[in-house]
Amino acid sequence: MMQWWALFQKELIENIRNVKWIWVPLIMILIAIMDPLTNYYLPQIIEATGGMPEGSEIQLPEYQPSDVVMMSLGQFNTIGVLIIALISMGTIAGELKNGVSELILVKPISSLNYITAKWASFALLTLVGFSLGMLASWYYINLLFGELSLETLLQILFFYGLWLLLVVTLSIFYNTLFKTQGLVAFLTIATVILMSAITTIFSHVLNWSPNRISIYIQQLVVTGNVSSELIGAAIVTLIIIVLLIAASLMAFRKKN
Repeated sequence: MMQWWALFQKELIENIRNVKWIWVPLIMILIAIMDPLTNYYLPQIIEATGGMPEGSEIQLPEYQPSDVVMMSLGQFNTIGVLIIALISMGTIAGELKNGVSELILVKPISSLNYITAKWASFALLTLVGFSLGMLASWYYINLLFGELSLETLLQILFFYGLWLLLVVTLSIFYNTLFKTQGLVAFLTIATVILMSAITTIFSHVLNWSPNRISIYIQQLVVTGNVSSELIGAAIVTLIIIVLLIAASLMAFRKKN
């Protein structure tokens, strides 16, 4: 346990030195509040940029808190996934390429501790950034659009956090297979897109697909109830995460 904690601290310090603990949460906050602020102040923005042509009129829909919070999650579905892929693409691949991992593993260090410490450090960074972003979004939603309960926010953080953890785990898995950082990021994003396409095509049988978590969260926000489908998708996501960590460990041991 002491060995794992030492490796975990090393990864945290490395991310602090790379300023990831500053710019990642800041970007997460920015993408989370972008839609709430833009949609609320759109009339003023249009007016400030010259207004509409004479005689034209713009009618904006009356957004409910549930609509706006899903807009924020939509940004994490795209930009958030890209950020995770970029910040984690070199965590193992870079060390494999530079020979750093060989120097570390010359010591009596467990491969399991090495892989899981890296996974945990980026999982923590991702979840903290996501939580801060959604807290900022929740603040502006309650201020500008209406009440969104704290209980609902916590449920969103838990279930959607699982989806983001899956993205982190995909990146760690590809890190153990390839030494090219750009390829790791590309495959992580491509896998997410492929999963989404497969889920869309076979939606009638893939009710518990991780890619459907955001759909079920939307139902949760509207109804206030956690559906059995959302729980099923969360369980499947957890199972895939564990399997990917096991596969990462096997691939890393084989390569080293």
